[in-house]
Amino acid sequence: MVTYINKIIFFLNKIKNTLIEIKIKQRLKKNKSKNPEKQDLEIYWSENFRAELNDWGKKNVWPEIKCFTQFLKGDVVDMCCGTGSTINYLNKNKNLNLFGFDISDYLIDGSKKFDINHQNLRVADATNTGYMKNQFDYSYSIGSLEHFTEEGIRKFLNETSRITKKISMHQIPVAKNNEFEGWLVLDQSYFNMSEDWWLEKFRKNYAHIEVCDSLWEDPISFGKWFILYK
Repeated sequence: MVTYINKIIFFLNKIKNTLIEIKIKQRLKKNKSKNPEKQDLEIYWSENFRAELNDWGKKNVWPEIKCFTQFLKGDVVDMCCGTGSTINYLNKNKNLNLFGFDISDYLIDGSKKFDINHQNLRVADATNTGYMKNQFDYSYSIGSLEHFTEEGIRKFLNETSRITKKISMHQIPVAKNNEFEGWLVLDQSYFNMSEDWWLEKFRKNYAHIEVCDSLWEDPISFGKWFILYK
């Protein structure tokens, strides 16, 4: 009986994902570009988006970054930390001194609901944070880097390399096939590109890179972690 129910659930999820994929294909015919002129920032001051960030990644990406950091010690910065929900999730690890920044003062203000060190949060642009060179032992970002333009990605990674002493970790959606590659303008605009495309960007700042699968995925993308070593 349980096996039969699981098969029904699997079939229904497959239908759901197929319908989502069809919807995305229809939208991409009108909303796809190779060279975005600017980053879409308005959503970062949206009430619905702020509420969504409080739990986004709870079932998949948060446990992954917890595994990556559980045996680390030192200063760690969450780049583009949103409301600080991931910092709150990691806060029980007393070996980590957690910091975070985001370009949106509205999202940072949303961190007040969490019992974290708010003095370690600031409003800053990921391409020019104002932190000192090698200020942090480690850094990470979750679902953020892909929302920058190519020039923004270059500056983001330059800044990441400048402020991070040891290892930087970034979770990014990677296109399942080239049909969905490009700058996609959906609910939030972003680059959905191949793993090789991203590796080319990272290699300009890092000599050693490891790629790990993430449990996160949607109908057109796989989640990947890029672990960057200085």
